[in-house]
Amino acid sequence: MTLPQRATVVPLTPRRSPTRAVLVALRPRQWSKNLLVFAGIVFAAKLGDASRWGEAVAAFAAYCAASSAAYVVNDLRDVEHDRVHPIKRDRPIARRELTTEFALVLAAGLALGAVGVAAALGYASLVFLVTFLALQVAYSLGLKRVVLVDVVVIAGLFVVRASAGAAAVDVRISPWLLLCTALLALFLGLAKRRGELVLVGAEATPGRPVLEGYSLRLVDPLLNGVALATAGAYLAYALTAHSAWLAGTVAFVVFGLGRYLVLVHRHELGEEPENVLLSDRPILACVGLWVLACALVLALT
Repeated sequence: MTLPQRATVVPLTPRRSPTRAVLVALRPRQWSKNLLVFAGIVFAAKLGDASRWGEAVAAFAAYCAASSAAYVVNDLRDVEHDRVHPIKRDRPIARRELTTEFALVLAAGLALGAVGVAAALGYASLVFLVTFLALQVAYSLGLKRVVLVDVVVIAGLFVVRASAGAAAVDVRISPWLLLCTALLALFLGLAKRRGELVLVGAEATPGRPVLEGYSLRLVDPLLNGVALATAGAYLAYALTAHSAWLAGTVAFVVFGLGRYLVLVHRHELGEEPENVLLSDRPILACVGLWVLACALVLALT
């Protein structure tokens, strides 16, 4: 006699309040990416200029609003895939905590607010913000399904953030620093794809369509190569900056990249880079020491 198999019970997270659901849908943890808008004022050594800090903060707020609008649109686009994903199924739109109509109004309001702030900062800031939104929409509607193009677009979004921050405060930003930004974003994007491959394989759960074009044999060499290129680009930036003393800070960059690779390869992390960057103590300590070292070099030279 064959006994019936016991069904697997998946505990459900309690339903969130509307306010909480909206906050979760905006993904405030992802706003840490928008700190790049401060790169221009920091590396141009304009830390004592209060008016420029005000402009930088306004740009940061605009990109947080624009990013959240893009996340809402992305969740609407991917709602069916998210509902069968082991992590993304807990998103508010996937759980039907927010209606499609409300989500569209929310995204439109955030995007219009971001455009208004950017317009107040000047024509260049407006162009960068519109470019950012256009890339985000193109990514959600189709580019995210094209192998390698998806991570290149993510890298481009980071470059737009850094360039927009410099434009908002009217300072020049080094092309080497922009290249370093692009490579670092590419590194994190590839690490995310690797994490998704491992997670989907472990859970035997359908993943996003683009993952069918990726494999560990493709991603791992690219990930290691981009890490080396990122360190090289940062060293080139440091050597060509107004103070060669910045070259000493490359040690922090190498350690941070190496530590992230350890977490990705040995602990199968990387699927949610914002969680790794905000929770791993060695990386947090490394970033803190790097910021302190750069601040001292810029202040003293």
